[in-house]
Amino acid sequence: MTDDGGIAELVRGALSEALALLLPVVCAGCGAPDTTLCDDCTAAVAPCPLARMVDAPGGGVTVWSGLVFDGVAARVIRALKEEGRTPLARALAPALTAAARRLDARDAVLVPLPTSRGAYRRRGFRVPDLLAARAGLPVARLLQPVRRTGDQRRLDREGRRRNVAQSLSAAPCEGRRVIVLDDVITTGASVEEAVRALRAAGADVIGAVTVAATPRRANERRPRGVAFETHR
Repeated sequence: MTDDGGIAELVRGALSEALALLLPVVCAGCGAPDTTLCDDCTAAVAPCPLARMVDAPGGGVTVWSGLVFDGVAARVIRALKEEGRTPLARALAPALTAAARRLDARDAVLVPLPTSRGAYRRRGFRVPDLLAARAGLPVARLLQPVRRTGDQRRLDREGRRRNVAQSLSAAPCEGRRVIVLDDVITTGASVEEAVRALRAAGADVIGAVTVAATPRRANERRPRGVAFETHR
């Protein structure tokens, strides 16, 4: 069942998409006029799943991503997040679906990383939740922040880990099968903290999924038995 906040978020997303149809647009990937995403750029965000390992208390987890965060894919994701171009979520949804299919997701629910209040006020929507909705994947907001964190963008891996350490808590979820959800994975620090909090609350964390992974980290560690060649 969708809560009142979820309904309001869906309504805002629908209104944003309707407004986008009335305003002049350019392709988010290449700047071509009169299209949200041209055919060539749509093809450039076709799923090509890849995986990496993230350390976490209780054992590492595999993170599957649908795209490499580079080129057209990076520009499209930035347009969604920074410009509020919510119709682009539909073009990115297949990448998230492809990533989720790489995990044993039976009876599992996606748990999105929480969006900060500032980001939510600025955008009016939660990026991971919107992407999951467009992919038709159920989510449960089991995570909540317990302290503020700084801007991650200029921090290295260890800096990011320290910044987010012990920043999340999870609702009681003893024995529940969950998959951590985020839009982009860079160093994996946020996913690591989410896994820690969920395991502390009793969840069975079977992995994590993102729409995209940054290139310099995508192949950092290879999960046993998993090849990193991309698969169209």
